Amino acid sequence: MSKVPAATHTLAILRLLMTTDAPISAARIATQLRLPRSTTYQLLKVMVDAGFVMHLKSHRTYGLGAAAYSLAQAYSTQQPLVRASTRHAQALAKLAGGSAHVSRLSSGMEVLYVLEERSTAAVSLITDVGVRLAAERTASGRVMLAALPDAELKARVDAAGLGRQWHRIHTMVQQVRLRGWAEETEEVSVGQSSIAAAVLDHTGRPAAALAVTFTPGVGVDKHAELVAETCRRAQQVHTTLFGAA
Repeated sequence: MSKVPAATHTLAILRLLMTTDAPISAARIATQLRLPRSTTYQLLKVMVDAGFVMHLKSHRTYGLGAAAYSLAQAYSTQQPLVRASTRHAQALAKLAGGSAHVSRLSSGMEVLYVLEERSTAAVSLITDVGVRLAAERTASGRVMLAALPDAELKARVDAAGLGRQWHRIHTMVQQVRLRGWAEETEEVSVGQSSIAAAVLDHTGRPAAALAVTFTPGVGVDKHAELVAETCRRAQQVHTTLFGAA
């Protein structure tokens, strides 16, 4: 028996709703899963509040909510992204003697890391798979924010409670737009610099970012090589996922 029955029951309800052709009643859910009705209603309320389940009050039935569909969409997007990016991240990590990462921009002002590749000389970083960081602090976040229209960027900044930092963030983003890639030094990890390039989708929106992290002071020529290679490989990931322009 599970040590966390509430979690087990919650997942069972979601699986049931995934396999039904239409919304169903709480009574049917309780019967099919052999759950107490009170427990069923309590779990459904939590899932409705979180957006994973939708309550059709007029029919007294329940179906999958928008958050569940968003989760499925994120999975279907993320897996091809990881497959398309892995060899490029490995090559960048080897070239830099550090680490390479792939991340996605959340609906707000955070980046979510979905892939990390390390060379044998790489140090341990906080940018592991599943970690979320403030987008404006990271090279990956900056380059994805730079691909957004100003109106959307401003809305995200305000919603995140960063309205007072709008001028700083906007100035930083404009510099990234002019350059075509982003960089940060020791703002995420002490003794480490990162370069990132955006992977745009077929509409020009940021689908992801490919970044390489290394020890600062690599020299002008090596730095230029890392910039060029990161941008080139980000474009190759775009072509793999969305086709040639």
